[in-house]
Amino acid sequence: MQAFTYQVPTSVADAKAAAGRGAKLMAGGQSLLPSMRLGLSEPSAVADLSAVPGLKGITVSGGTVRIGAMTTHAEVAASPDVAKAIPALSHLAAHIGDRQVRNRGTLGGSLANADPAACYPAAVLGLGATVHTDRRDIAADDFFKDLYTTALAEDEVITAVSFPVPEKAGWQKFKQPASRFSLVGVFVSKGPKGVRVAVTGAASCAFRATSLESRLASNYSAAALAGATVPSEGLSTDLHGSAQYRAALIPVLAARAVG
Repeated sequence: MQAFTYQVPTSVADAKAAAGRGAKLMAGGQSLLPSMRLGLSEPSAVADLSAVPGLKGITVSGGTVRIGAMTTHAEVAASPDVAKAIPALSHLAAHIGDRQVRNRGTLGGSLANADPAACYPAAVLGLGATVHTDRRDIAADDFFKDLYTTALAEDEVITAVSFPVPEKAGWQKFKQPASRFSLVGVFVSKGPKGVRVAVTGAASCAFRATSLESRLASNYSAAALAGATVPSEGLSTDLHGSAQYRAALIPVLAARAVG
């Protein structure tokens, strides 16, 4: 790992200023630090967000679950408020990575990194959440752009995410056993934002399976997905599975998520 300066900003403004000077913002470090060890990321400075106040916490009000960007996966999984309002989100958080990752990794860090196989992007897209930053609100449908690419500007800081409470929701992940990342993961919901089916692990970034949404919109049941298919064009092929394999998994996992 190359030499770098370590900074600890104590406000969002300080964090933005550090990023503007070229520092890489770090939340839990579960994505950034491994990439630095492998030489895939070589920032000259790292700005640790752990001392910035106001970025942690969970509130439920008015049919919305709002989670601070620096809230860890373990905190989301352990929250009785989240478990009551959106059980599928609690279940998802409880099965991210391993205990170390869940105790250090954060919601905001996962979204900002936008790993193509990360779990949280599917929940954000599948629930029609809103990503709040220091300067604006970004709808889930506008947030994920491409491989490790989001709508965020270089010096933009995620502050929280608001999830509308759905009528029904489910999450299913077919995990890669070594990394516990999603080979394919599917989040399905029916709620204020309509019927949504979001997929992670199958392409360069999370996306919505609109053909499955159309089926579920008229009949929200596993039976509605019998015989459903998803095109393999544009999906990922790697040593863990082909695009065709991933395409075949998506409707199966969606049906299981619907229950």
